[in-house]
This record gives sequence, C-alpha cells and structure tokens, in this order.
Amino acid sequence: MDLRQMEYFVALADEGQFTRAAEATRVSQSGLSAAIRTLEDELRTPLFTRTTRRVELTGAGRALLPHARALLAQAVAGRDAVIAARGEVIGTLRVGGEQCLGAIDVPDLLARFHQRYPKVVVSFEQAGSGQLLSEVRSGLLDIAFVAGADGALDTRPQAPVIHPIAVEPLVFVCPPGSRLAGHAQVAWDELEGETFVDFHESWGVRAITDAAFRARDLDRRVAFVVNDVHTLLDFVQRRLGSALVPRPIAQKPQAQGLAQIPLADPSAPRWAVGVAVPAGADGVGTIAGHLLEMVPLLVPA
Repeated sequence: MDLRQMEYFVALADEGQFTRAAEATRVSQSGLSAAIRTLEDELRTPLFTRTTRRVELTGAGRALLPHARALLAQAVAGRDAVIAARGEVIGTLRVGGEQCLGAIDVPDLLARFHQRYPKVVVSFEQAGSGQLLSEVRSGLLDIAFVAGADGALDTRPQAPVIHPIAVEPLVFVCPPGSRLAGHAQVAWDELEGETFVDFHESWGVRAITDAAFRARDLDRRVAFVVNDVHTLLDFVQRRLGSALVPRPIAQKPQAQGLAQIPLADPSAPRWAVGVAVPAGADGVGTIAGHLLEMVPLLVPA
C-alpha cells in the first residue's frame, strides 16, 4: 500500500461515488478505479460494494479507513517535523478559497505570507466551498477559506475544523423597476415566483439559499447558474433575474444601481466566512498553522 492509494481510498469512502472522488483527487475516473482495484487485489478482499449510483465500504473497508486517515496524517506530520527540526519554514502549502469572500483578502494574505516565508511553495485553487471542504477532509488541501450557513456543522467523520472569520446577512438584489424594487424589506414568501440568478450548488451561499427555501416549503426557480460574482451581477443588471447574495457582494461596484433590500426575517440564515483546517490539526508548528496565525479570526462575543 502507498500513500496515493490511501488518498484515493479515503476520497472514495468520503464521497461515495467514483466521479466525485476522481474530481476531489484530480485524477481520471479510470485511474482512480484502477488504483482501488489494485489495492483490493493487494489486500485480497473487496473494500467497497458497488452499485450504479453509489459505492459503500465493506466491513474490510471500514476497518481500513481509520488507518488510512492516520497514514495520511502521519505523512503530513512527518514532513512538518523534518521542517521544524531544520529550524526553518520550508515546504509546500496547498490553499483553497471560494471567490469574493469579502471578509478576507486572500491574495493579499498569501502575498504577505510569501514575503514572510519565501521558501514555502504556495499553490492555490479557487472552487465552491463544498468541493474545498471535501479536499481538506481528504488531505488534498492544507487549508481553505470557505463560506456557509452561520452555525452549520459538518457531521461527517473527520470533518474539517472551521475557524470563523466573519458573519454577514443575505441581501436581495434586483433590477430597478422590478416588482420588489421599492420595498424597504422583503419577506420569504414574496420571493416565490422570482426568477433567480445563482451560483453552482457547491458555493456556500447557494447551499444556504436552497436550504432556506426548502425549510419554508417555498418553490424557487433558478434559471441562470453562474460560477463567478461579476457574471451574476451582470445578469441581474441586464434584468434577467434577481439574486440573494451576501452583503459584501451587494456592496461591489458592479451592483451599483441595483435595488438592495434586506430580508424582513430576523432569523434569516446568515453567510459565515471561515478558514478550514483538517480535523485534529491544531496547526501549531505546521506551515498551515503559520498562515492561520496571520488570519484575523472572529472573536466570540
């Protein structure tokens, strides 16, 4: 068994599907499938039961999973121990971030980190928070800047620890002259029937909004699905739809001229920005820990 096999095995166990596991590990689906078959051949036992829709761990797979996670964690710990023994900060740091978090300027943070620790090779990936959290959990990322519902917890095994940075309300934005544009506040049931522009489902704010509509048993039509903030605001500016966005997005220059209406519900879900690190990692003495020390975390009230 090697570390790459363990990485693929853990990703497949977490995702429960070859397609998503292949995306999380950035390998072809055929390559991941071949690696899992090789691992099963070496261990002389099936590790997964396969159906047309999902794969699930067998008893042998469940027995192997904690050891596989431990092997991956020990590999990272070993690398960091060697670095610490040399008395210098050198190595690699794999960082992820969702777009336009507002509360944290990730490019500026990484630039300052590079100035302070020039021997660290930093890589960065931009994606939705759902994908980023999966990659932190499976060991593909060391740290990630993510967003989601305030207070929401990932209860899956080995879920990443999320340190809060900021919490912001959601704001309804729509073109001037639309039916809700003159409202001082907007209620959830008033949003039913709107045509929405929104992000892909892996984005934190999309997950919050979808859950809020489901919780209130309201229908929502998302006609335009985009993958960046500027395009979303451009669609709204061109009167193709409306959107629910975090306040920092509503305050962007591209939103100028749009009606910006707060939600009337005082218990409305809020958009929380945080920094995610692997479960059980306190960050002390690690390269990711050095970056975490530079992040302005939210101090509990």
